[in-house]
Amino acid sequence: MGNQQLDPSHIMQTATAFWSSKVLLTAVGLELFTILGEQKLSAAQLGKALNLHPRGWYDFFDALVALKFLDREGDGPEGRYKNTVETAAFLNKRSPSYIGGLPEMLNARLFGFWNDLATALKTGEAQSETKRGGKSIFEEVYADAAALGQFLDAMSGLQAANFQMLAEKFDFSRYRTVTDAGGALALLSRLVAARHAHLSFTSFDLPTVRPLAERRIREAGMEGRITAVGGDFFRDQLPKADVVTMGNLLHDWNLEKKKILIAKAYAALPSGGALIAIENVIDDARRENAFGLLMSLNMLIELGDAFDYTGADFRAWCTEAGFVRFENIPLAGSSSAAVAYRR
Repeated sequence: MGNQQLDPSHIMQTATAFWSSKVLLTAVGLELFTILGEQKLSAAQLGKALNLHPRGWYDFFDALVALKFLDREGDGPEGRYKNTVETAAFLNKRSPSYIGGLPEMLNARLFGFWNDLATALKTGEAQSETKRGGKSIFEEVYADAAALGQFLDAMSGLQAANFQMLAEKFDFSRYRTVTDAGGALALLSRLVAARHAHLSFTSFDLPTVRPLAERRIREAGMEGRITAVGGDFFRDQLPKADVVTMGNLLHDWNLEKKKILIAKAYAALPSGGALIAIENVIDDARRENAFGLLMSLNMLIELGDAFDYTGADFRAWCTEAGFVRFENIPLAGSSSAAVAYRR
């Protein structure tokens, strides 16, 4: 009798979740949303444009409709497929808000690597290119200027909502200067600067990133307020500022290096200064933020000893470095800003 009341649907939905994921990732990889653009095409027209075999046309396109990634006007052969408002904005390469770079990488790299999760769990070792003696994704991308620009565009697009919410929610009125460590294309600096005219910024990243950041700063007309500085945050000191920000930076490293970065932030800050880490901070009980926990597993797959962390972890490490007061500011989705204030 009790068994009749149990529902296995959640188990089955999760067990088959990779089906829907692969449908979306494949559509991005085929540039379906870009090719479709603002058109309305039949299955035959879209299938031929994508060079797909007729067997899969209706199943593939209609699955995207059912998953809410395409709209369709009409049914059957006369039906016309079109982008949704969201896919037109975020998955059409011609859109300035395109975020398909990450799905492209997920499809080309991580989807396969995650098949070795059990090996990663048993060995504690990365299952990415480094497993076969290759370079990590970061080493590979940072060695190629064109690839670096595309990679940073993809990463920046995903953080835009978080940085915008940080600009709205954090009280910057008490401060005058900000150093964004690992600043990439200076997106955080540009978004916060647009809302807080009294602030000036240093966007600090590797020397290869500097010219890319400077171009974006010029395009935004913010040369007088944002300075891009090249350096290595493990070899060099962080530029001094009232606030140090780190957007999805701490989770890239092992515990030893996390503590080094936190100590460098402390040294760069004045009394009362703030360190802000924007991450998928895991809830202290490790029960709710599923995305943060999955991201931490992804860091195991990618890098081995890198990991995401809880708010309690952050507070403990920052207390060890000398910080005395903390707060957590919810941002977009599973992300939040963990804030530590210097004594």
